[in-house]
Amino acid sequence: MTGDDHRRGRDGSARPDQRGQSTVELAMALPFIATLVMLVLQSAFVARDQVLVVHAARAAVREASVGADDERVTGAARRVVGDATVDIQRGREVGAEVRVRVVHRSVTDLPLVGPLLPDPTVTAEAVMRLEGAAP
Repeated sequence: MTGDDHRRGRDGSARPDQRGQSTVELAMALPFIATLVMLVLQSAFVARDQVLVVHAARAAVREASVGADDERVTGAARRVVGDATVDIQRGREVGAEVRVRVVHRSVTDLPLVGPLLPDPTVTAEAVMRLEGAAP
């Protein structure tokens, strides 16, 4: 008999007491693997929201830099992130700084891991020079 022969029956198949062992091991590990995958996915969703908030801040400050009113600036940010909170600070003369800060609460609602994680707040700020007359 070779080293592996003691694990196999005479016909070369696995012994009856070892059949299904890998299935049971997978069944035991599957909840941990699924939870880990969900955590990675939730992290990716929060990272996506951060990128969207940065884009919203850039779009809003671009709108503000040409002299648009606050409603149009807020609308530009909310076209990217629907429930964004927008804070606009600007000077009145051409060349003054325009600063837009966009805040968004990223909802963590994936099954299994969503209730375990707090909803992070993602923030972005963008600054440009005022090019047109301020409203």
